[in-house]
Amino acid sequence: MNAPGHVLVVGASAAGLSTAEALRRKGFGGRLTLIGAEPEPPYDRPPLSKQVLSGAWEPTRAQLRTKEVLDALDAEFLLGDPAAALDVERRSVSTASGTTVSADAVVVATGITARTLPGQSGLRGVHVVRTVADSLALRSALLKARRVVVVGDGVLGAETAATARLMGLEVCVVGPQPAPMTGQLGPFVAGHLAALHTGNGVGLRTGVLLDALLSQDGAVTGVRLSDGEEVAADVVVAAIGCSPCTDWLAGSGLDLDDGVVCDAHCRAAEGVWAVGDVARWHHQGLGRLLRLENRTNATEQALAVAGNILGEDRPYLPVPYFWSDQFDVRLQVFGVPSAENTVEVVEGDPAEGRFVVRYDGPRGPVGVLGWRMPKQARLHRAGLVDHYTQPLEPTAP
Repeated sequence: MNAPGHVLVVGASAAGLSTAEALRRKGFGGRLTLIGAEPEPPYDRPPLSKQVLSGAWEPTRAQLRTKEVLDALDAEFLLGDPAAALDVERRSVSTASGTTVSADAVVVATGITARTLPGQSGLRGVHVVRTVADSLALRSALLKARRVVVVGDGVLGAETAATARLMGLEVCVVGPQPAPMTGQLGPFVAGHLAALHTGNGVGLRTGVLLDALLSQDGAVTGVRLSDGEEVAADVVVAAIGCSPCTDWLAGSGLDLDDGVVCDAHCRAAEGVWAVGDVARWHHQGLGRLLRLENRTNATEQALAVAGNILGEDRPYLPVPYFWSDQFDVRLQVFGVPSAENTVEVVEGDPAEGRFVVRYDGPRGPVGVLGWRMPKQARLHRAGLVDHYTQPLEPTAP
């Protein structure tokens, strides 16, 4: 396969920028264009619920690269102009402003968008955390608030709750699970997370759903839960997950099902690839489609996609990894554990607040989690490599 003369990357966040940089590192000397929906230069999202929200970082510190580094990439950035449509056959993208860009190869890196709560639209005091603007708006609201309710008990909800509590607010987390992140990490680790949060003064309302937002004069005053309890709040944070940004691809002919569906090489169609949070690709080691919403995957998948655009033709077989900072604990998670796995402590002692657990499935180890034990968790990752990198089925010719 000949190298394309022009690569168009739709999405200028971590995955999109990493794809462009990987192309240059691999020797691509052709034309490179990035289209971004937001006006800001590429920035990192993990700090938005922590360092930027707390005020420890100025927003500019979250920028992924300096202007000089971006200039050296020799790429055209079309920012603040979201993609509106893709013509797969012509490999051309139309933007909201009416601009059309055609290329030899197109990479979809449009990420995800935060889900909102019923009744949230137009109600003051209800926030999401996805963009720099979101984080700054929430920080401004928290600085004037006393009580905050976080609706959602996944990783974003837990991180946001921890940050708000460290800012001195009364915090209540509302969610359907028995403890934060139970579905993702299982009851053992989730129980320790619950103890961490309650020990730091966070109130947990577990096993309940949001029934309604309460308001007065256009501003939120609290929430009513599915069990009838009402919890007062000056600020409500919606942390109920995200949806892949694929609306602009309707009618394109791409397979859209919880993301852009791709083959094992992250290819969605001839000359079209997907990368990052929006990509749902066939992981041959697991034998199923997988979509990951984390910073590490954005970088690793971008490297794989760049290589495949340039003809390497290799399946993407990562050992997934993410981390989460909550209070004084860093969690490091390798693999794709679940609540159904059996869990064994393989290092440290939970009673001492430092441990590593291994998650086992029917085929053996599927995950490792380190709780304040980063080096030891990385060492145990080695036991997962075969599970994720050995295809269950042969690569198609």
